[in-house]
Amino acid sequence: MTPRKLVSLFALAAAVLPTFALAQRVEVTLEDRTLNRSIPLIRHHGQMYAAGEPGHRYAIRLSNRTGERVLAVVSVDGVNVVTGQTANPQQSGYVLGPWQSTTINGWRKNMSEIAAFNFAPLPESYAARTGRPDNVGVIGVAVYNERRFIPQYQEPYEISKSAPSARDQAAGSRAPEAYSGESEKRLGTGHGEREWSYAQSTEFVRASSQPSEISAIWYDSRRNLVAAGIMPRVPRYYAGRGDARPFPGFVPDPW
Repeated sequence: MTPRKLVSLFALAAAVLPTFALAQRVEVTLEDRTLNRSIPLIRHHGQMYAAGEPGHRYAIRLSNRTGERVLAVVSVDGVNVVTGQTANPQQSGYVLGPWQSTTINGWRKNMSEIAAFNFAPLPESYAARTGRPDNVGVIGVAVYNERRFIPQYQEPYEISKSAPSARDQAAGSRAPEAYSGESEKRLGTGHGEREWSYAQSTEFVRASSQPSEISAIWYDSRRNLVAAGIMPRVPRYYAGRGDARPFPGFVPDPW
């Protein structure tokens, strides 16, 4: 029997960006689409965190750092962003070509539309609204290499029904206890407005049943991350100085 070929989605709008900056096979970053800027990632006790602004739309940026095609299975709040299923690394995802980058702006509704990601209170998150609030607050990406040679006779590939959740595999440990906080104050990812986002199907046969790497980013509001000791406390005067000008004029006398 020939192995069953798994179908994944390939975003045509992806840009090709060759780079050798990181050792990761697929670099994962976040972008605030409302402010049109990247979201800084903070490393704390070996885990990555990001501060989201409530109400802001955001995107997940994937960059393939290899010269081969890879499959990236993406989960948000424990939900697969393509299928809407409770996330499992062996599900469908996005296929990236060699040195290719793509931006995932939301939950895929069909081959031409997505529902935008936005930072929302936990009860308003898509996961909570579909009865799955346990893993709200984490983004996971499982990366698979592509099989180069397929034997003529082989047992069909089977998807494990008892695989651990994407959250548990992503970091190997749970987030710090201080990070849990009050549920109603935590951030999740909402099911936003529909947007055009064209994709097409492609065939991809995984080189193994286990991903070559799994990345995870935990996120919450800045206030919650500061309270948990993950982000440094910023003085109030500097926190709201978005109107400060870099070149205001000539040098005045001091007070």
